[in-house]
Amino acid sequence: MEIGKKLKDLRRIKNLTQEELAERTDLSKGYISQIESGHASPSMESFLNILEVLGTLPGQFFQDNNDEKVLYKKAEQKTYDEYDKGYLLTWPVTRSNEFEMEPLILTLKGSSSYKNFKPSPSDTFIYCLKGEISLMLGDKTFHATKGDALYFKANQIHKLFNPTMSEARVMVVATASYL
Repeated sequence: MEIGKKLKDLRRIKNLTQEELAERTDLSKGYISQIESGHASPSMESFLNILEVLGTLPGQFFQDNNDEKVLYKKAEQKTYDEYDKGYLLTWPVTRSNEFEMEPLILTLKGSSSYKNFKPSPSDTFIYCLKGEISLMLGDKTFHATKGDALYFKANQIHKLFNPTMSEARVMVVATASYL
C-alpha cells in the first residue's frame, strides 16, 4: 500500500490543498508534499493528526479496498420525490458524496427548475437524456436537447431549468459533492 498516494487521494476527496492540510496539521506544505510523494514518512503523531483532519480512522485508512463496491443495482438507488416542487432526484450511487464524483439523475417536470447553486470548486457534467434543459451559468444561458452535453466549472452561480412544458431528464456528474 502506498501511504502517500492514499493520503493524497483522501486530501483531494476532502477538497483540501496541500497548504490547507499543512495549516490544519501544523506541518509544512513541503513536508506534506514529501509524504504524498513517498519521499518522507510521518511520525505516528503526525500521521494520526493528518488522518483526523482528513476525517478517517486508522482502521478505515488501512482497510483493503479490493472488496470495493463496483456494481450499484437499480434496487439500491435512492430517489427523492419532490415532484410537487417540480423535480425528482435519483442517486444511482448512494454513497457517491464520499467519492470524487457524484452522479445524479434529475427529472424536471415542464416549466420547472432545480435549486440555485452557489459557486463550487466542482467540474460539472450534464447529459440530457430526455427533453430539453437550460443552464443559467452566471449571466449566460445554455440550452441543451436530448443527446447534448454541458461541461463547466461550477465557479459561478448556476441553475438548471426546463424551459418547455414537457418533462426533461438529465444525468449530472459533479467532481465535488454539492448537489
